[in-house]
Formats: sequence, structure tokens, C-alpha cells
Amino acid sequence: MKNVGGLLLLAAIWGGSFLFIRIAVPAFGPVMLMEFRVLLGAIFLSAVGITLKQQPQLWKRKKHYLILGWFNSALPFLLFAYAAQTIEVSTLAILNATAPFWGVCIGYILCKEGVAKASLFGCVFGLIGVSVLVGVDLNDQQDVSYLPTFATLGATLSYAIASHYTKASANVGALNNAHGSLWGAAILIIPFIFMFPYNIKTDTQVVWSVLLLGLICTGAAYILYFKLINAMGAQSALSVTFLIPLFGVLWGYLVLDEALTMYTFIGGAFILVGVGLVTGLSQQVCKGVMFKLCFR
Repeated sequence: MKNVGGLLLLAAIWGGSFLFIRIAVPAFGPVMLMEFRVLLGAIFLSAVGITLKQQPQLWKRKKHYLILGWFNSALPFLLFAYAAQTIEVSTLAILNATAPFWGVCIGYILCKEGVAKASLFGCVFGLIGVSVLVGVDLNDQQDVSYLPTFATLGATLSYAIASHYTKASANVGALNNAHGSLWGAAILIIPFIFMFPYNIKTDTQVVWSVLLLGLICTGAAYILYFKLINAMGAQSALSVTFLIPLFGVLWGYLVLDEALTMYTFIGGAFILVGVGLVTGLSQQVCKGVMFKLCFR
């Protein structure tokens, strides 16, 4: 039951990250906000590393951390922040669940991995869900560009690339990968600060959103995720993917009064079923973690 509570807490934190981005991005701009996010997360993990006497050997593994930092943090964070300027929290959180679909595609195309029939069905379900969710969302608005939606999907594609890269790279360790990649991301985002204009205007809500985004949603969340992997195994810990959209929808509704439509639930349901099929967690989750939580 302790692990179930940890999953709920992690999903609530990561679901909240989209809320904090949505609140703070108008004041900071996408680039500066994400620089603060990864920098605060890196500082937090540095403190943890010092406490645990575990350092990531930044210079020795600089190429690895820069590559991982780009695909796992810098690029997806920037794309999500760009999309958050126009896309609602609930939609961002649901689209975030499409990462496993990209993982299947990359595994098949680049890594020559076999694809199970369940994964193919999962991709179809996911595609239908994205079409329903995004198509209706954009049709209900005027003069809305499809670019923010493509940016969000590009962010989840980047997560999938990072996942495959991590599997193929040397075993550096989860904490070191998180710590080193965040410093790599912080360095890589700096040039973009000079390329895109920003005019920081803060208030108490914005400041708290930035601090919580960097310290809790980035730094502390990594620590919790690693603990869950050690306690439950990677497959069970991945069930957090099911829960993040639920919390994203909840925070958007409670804090920002975002409207919940029938299409939000229909599109989200298709995507979540697809995630379950692609990751192979659908049967396991129903029998295990999700059964205990009485979800679905």
C-alpha cells in the first residue's frame, strides 16, 4: 500500500507540472522558464548527491549527459512550455501519455525490435484518442495553430528517444543520469535565451509555480520515481503513466477552471487504453496496482 501511495503522489506531482508551466509561462516565456526548471532541479539533485556521496562525474561523462539532457529534458521541456501558452493543462497531461507509442515506433524502425499485436492495437487506440482530443479541441477555437499540438507530440517523441538511448548507453545509474542530464540541459538551453525575447513579470503565484516546478516536479520527483523503481520494478512503476493525465485534468479543472467535455474523457480513455496495450501493463495493472486503487 505504501508503494501505491507513492505512485499517487508521483502522478499528482507530475500532473501538477503542467499546471505550474501553464501559470508561469506567460510571465517568464518558454525558454527562461525551462532554464529555471532544469537549473533548480539540478541544484536540488546536487544537494542529494552530496548527501549520498554520489557524484555524476560530469566532465568524464559530459557527452553522455549532454545527449541525454537534450532529449530527456531540454527539448521536451521547451516544446511543452511553448505548447502550454495555448493548450490547456488537461490536454497537455493527456498528450504526455503518448510517449510509449513513440517508443514502439522507434524500437521497430531504428532498433529492429519486434512489435506485438497488442502494441499495434495500442498505437491505433492512441491515434484515435489523439485525433478525438486534439481535433475537437482545435475545432472549438478560432485561428488556432496546430503547431502547439505538434510540439507536444514532439516532446513525447523526444522522451521516447531518450528512453532508448538510456537503454543502449552504459549503465551510469539512475540518480547520476538524472543529475547529470539536468546540468546538461541547463547548459544546452542557455543559447536559446539569447535567441528568444523575454520580459519577466512575476507575482507570488508565478514565483511559487517556478519553485515548485523546479524543486518538486523535477528534482524531488526523480528521487521518488527511482525509489518506486527499486521497490516495485520498472514495469509496475510505469503504471504512473495511467495516473498523470487524471491528475492533470483534475488540477486544470480545480485551479484554472478548465472546462471538461465529453471529448476530453473519450480521447483520454482511448489514449490510456492504448498506453496499457503498448506497455503491456493493462492486464498487470487491472490485477495489481490499479485494482487496489479501484481505477477503471
